Amino acid sequence: MIKRSHLYAATVALLAQVAPAAVAVNLPNEITASGDKVVLQVHAEGAQIYQCKATASGGLSWQFREPIAALFRDGVTVGRHYQGPTWEIQGSTVAGKVAARAPGATSKDIAWLRLDVSDSQGDGPLKEVTIVQRINTRGGEFAGECDKVGELFAVPYGADYIFLRHGS
Repeated sequence: MIKRSHLYAATVALLAQVAPAAVAVNLPNEITASGDKVVLQVHAEGAQIYQCKATASGGLSWQFREPIAALFRDGVTVGRHYQGPTWEIQGSTVAGKVAARAPGATSKDIAWLRLDVSDSQGDGPLKEVTIVQRINTRGGEFAGECDKVGELFAVPYGADYIFLRHGS
């Protein structure tokens, strides 16, 4: 039986290993948001979920379904990220629509993104957010053939999310 204190210590040690990377100094032009002010930056650890679906050619392949991740700031869980894509942090929620993308560092890393906020709710820290950037991605990419329609596969990923608002 694992004691709760041991589980907590192991979790803290794991989070120390996956601490957020520094904000990238040189963002790719495709995802730059010039003139916008940073409201909040968080680090995400979770999974990109893929589902086995039929292709137009009659085969089966893994296709992206949704993300699921915990959001961290200074080692503390502050929210979650899920289908939409949606981010929920301390009483506020934003959903986004992909506006631009740039490739990840390797073929196994999901793309860096700039997303325009399409829906905003609540009075928390995301209240005035208009743009979300996903940067410093690690893992999450998956492709190939599969055997059974509906089967799910989770690929671990990490990323930093920067929430911005228009103006100074």
